[in-house]
Amino acid sequence: MAYDPVVLRRASQRLEQSRKERERAVEALRRKLYTQIPELSDIDRQLKGTILDIISASLRKGSDPAPALRVLRDENMSLQTRHAQLLQEAGYPPDALEDNPVCKKCGDSGWVGARMCDCLKALCAQEQVKELSKLLELGEQSFDHFSLDWYSPLPWPGEAISPRENMDFIYEVCLNYAQKFGKYYFQNLFLTGDPGLGKTFLSACIARTVAENGFSVVYDTAGQLFARFEEQKFSKNVQEEREAQGDIRRYLSCDLLILDDLGSEFTTPFVQSTLYTLINTRLTQNRATVISSNLSMDGVRARYSGQTASRLEGEYRALRFYGEDVRLLRKAKL
Repeated sequence: MAYDPVVLRRASQRLEQSRKERERAVEALRRKLYTQIPELSDIDRQLKGTILDIISASLRKGSDPAPALRVLRDENMSLQTRHAQLLQEAGYPPDALEDNPVCKKCGDSGWVGARMCDCLKALCAQEQVKELSKLLELGEQSFDHFSLDWYSPLPWPGEAISPRENMDFIYEVCLNYAQKFGKYYFQNLFLTGDPGLGKTFLSACIARTVAENGFSVVYDTAGQLFARFEEQKFSKNVQEEREAQGDIRRYLSCDLLILDDLGSEFTTPFVQSTLYTLINTRLTQNRATVISSNLSMDGVRARYSGQTASRLEGEYRALRFYGEDVRLLRKAKL
């Protein structure tokens, strides 16, 4: 799972901050209880001091400290029991002054060996949704807020089913795709149709759900994406080139790339080549992509290339939107 470095850094900082806050809280409680119950301080000092003395003595002799420590454990059992008793009498659990990590798997480090722990994955998912929210203004853009009421139940010219029936089917495909991401029948989706029919809305819903389920998601418009590729190749500014390279790595390596509004960009031979490379690279790496466009498949073939259209036809599930412009319908009701 390839998270955006910014997302991973923020999630790691939150984990570290939580650990430090817990340590500060335990230390503040320790100082408070030591003042209220001096015997606790004396017991802790005896336990720590004796342990250090025995380990030091054992190491100086070159012997194994384990036997001595076992003796110490038995000798100090009464002190430990008394320590727990004092805490319980004060209304605290026996381990109140121990620095117990929230996550037992990783000890709040975020990693189990070289593998990211579930606790850090959860924080990454939260940070990723925040990052997506900046781009998409995520608010009501969720499957729960999608309404079929804007789509006509009446027959549509040239179509076997009404716009509402068609959108009901598309909604179910998108919902299942997002909820079963990585295990659904289709790995890639191509949302096509006229403007104002809900393609971007459903793309945002997919992005949100997949991100909340812990997968890395990158959402961008076609214009912005191709601009980053151009900056990486043609920019003479080292900083801009480095930043563009970072974005391109995200485009190519994320679990789900959502490319919105394909066809709205100024199309050049470079853009045509870049689109094919992007689609083909993600297919060969078995990474999922959702593309939305006002172009039909024939339009893609005419605007880009037969190779690109062939990849989309063969590897993407096309979902065609039709009906009245929902944006205009909403505006008319204001």
